[in-house]
Amino acid sequence: MANIILFAILAVVILASAIYSVVTKRIMRAATALLFVLFGVAGLYFLLDYTFLGAAQISIYAGGITMIYIFAIQLVSKHTLQGLQERLKGSRVVAGCLAALAGFATVVVVLLKHQFINQFEQLADEEMSMTEFGTQLMSAGEDGYVLPFEFISLFLLACIIGGLVVSRIKSKEE
Repeated sequence: MANIILFAILAVVILASAIYSVVTKRIMRAATALLFVLFGVAGLYFLLDYTFLGAAQISIYAGGITMIYIFAIQLVSKHTLQGLQERLKGSRVVAGCLAALAGFATVVVVLLKHQFINQFEQLADEEMSMTEFGTQLMSAGEDGYVLPFEFISLFLLACIIGGLVVSRIKSKEE
């Protein structure tokens, strides 16, 4: 019973923070709300007794990625952020909704075509030990996840360098 109550509290915190992160017009508040979302997801991992994933969620995402966002926000000049007022046009809203529906339809078609749901049900019946999970997470073989993590880190590094280049170009123009 306590787990259900704790799950409900975490779910409300995650949903409220995620909605606030998208709806707010202040970028630092959005980054802070994103931090609460990531902490809530870590709480869900701890609730499920996945302590390694919870610690990784806090250290990598809540700690590292959110700090990268905040540093990137700080790199942008205050004049750019103060003058930023975006108005929604009806055509852009319609185009965005159509693109979201097309993406959703693509995901549904792929899930149905490749019968992923049946495979997930079969995998849910099998249990994996933490040793197997750690080995698979850190291996570079066919089922390993080290290479995707490395590609993501290189992508984030390229984004940071690109942000620095853009901020230098704008500062020279001013």
